[in-house]
Amino acid sequence: MTHAPAPSPDVAEHRFPCDQCGADYRFDPKSGTLTCDHCGHSEPIGAGPWGGASLRELDFDAAIADRLPDSEIEETRVLSCPNCAAQVEFDPNTHAAECPFCATPVVTDTGVNRHIKPKGVLPFALDERVAHTAMSDWLGRLWFAPNGLKDYARKGRRMQGIYVPYWTFDADTKSAYRGERGTVYYETRTVMRDGKRVQQQVPKVRWTPKSGRVARFFDDVLVLASRSLPKTYTDALEPWDLPALEPYQPEYLAGFRAEAYTVELKEGYAEARAHMARMIERDVRFDIGGDRQRIHAVDTDVRDVTFKHILLPVWLAAYKYRGQTYRFVVNGRTGRVQGERPWSAIKITIAVVLGLLVAAGVGYLMATGQQ
Repeated sequence: MTHAPAPSPDVAEHRFPCDQCGADYRFDPKSGTLTCDHCGHSEPIGAGPWGGASLRELDFDAAIADRLPDSEIEETRVLSCPNCAAQVEFDPNTHAAECPFCATPVVTDTGVNRHIKPKGVLPFALDERVAHTAMSDWLGRLWFAPNGLKDYARKGRRMQGIYVPYWTFDADTKSAYRGERGTVYYETRTVMRDGKRVQQQVPKVRWTPKSGRVARFFDDVLVLASRSLPKTYTDALEPWDLPALEPYQPEYLAGFRAEAYTVELKEGYAEARAHMARMIERDVRFDIGGDRQRIHAVDTDVRDVTFKHILLPVWLAAYKYRGQTYRFVVNGRTGRVQGERPWSAIKITIAVVLGLLVAAGVGYLMATGQQ
């Protein structure tokens, strides 16, 4: 990833003027069309030069060797957050904004991000109103959350629709292993218990050598390609309906922000391989069988590794409340919510005092009842 002080002439600008009035279109999650809020005109998203019948994977080895064709690379204008390091695509005329991930004011020259083009996008299915309701309901179910924060979130400013970058990896694996299969059996022993001789069943394990091969094709191993949000938050938004991915068309980004990936391809693949290794270990244990398993060695041959850069929809709210930043994320497809867990010291104190009073009352009643 490189940054230049000034954009080159071929920097991609994801703006789509209305055919009727010239104002900017936005993608409407309800209708799935480009809609103009100024005049009400709308039009469907066509195939265009970006469209395609399927999502084509890219060769991983070629990308690592910097041998991807120029057609797979693009540059976009981004603003960089000095606090959380997020790089978010903004309107070309925007030079001051607020980071959607941490609510930090961002005043910086527009930079250029050079990256591998997205191959797929999962369009927003929920609009801001539905996402805001989901977040408010989630906050309402949290015990000991400050009432002020709940009210601020309900009545506060708008949420931001962000396309968050991910990598997906495919790979064909074949693994040879050596290990042992454990079979549990029982021996009867006589032991002394309370001064008496009793018989007791004692479990034992009989180990036998076991070796073999397992194979697994991995399809769309998903890896977060951003560090702007805690991984625990984004993991909690799963599952994503990846079968609904559309071939990437920038029209889906109209009216939304898109974050540039900050986890590079090689680093993302290392995380994907760790996931694959865990799955292969599970396969090996299943193949060994028995009641217990020991794995001594696994030798995995990984071939035909391919990948794609995709964008997944997240509604995001970053609220500053009494000097503290609270972030909430909503799955733009399902409405699943995750975020910082706020605590109210006053509510906790009241709950503790009430608990002590109840305990004292119960103790008093029990004491008087025994007299």
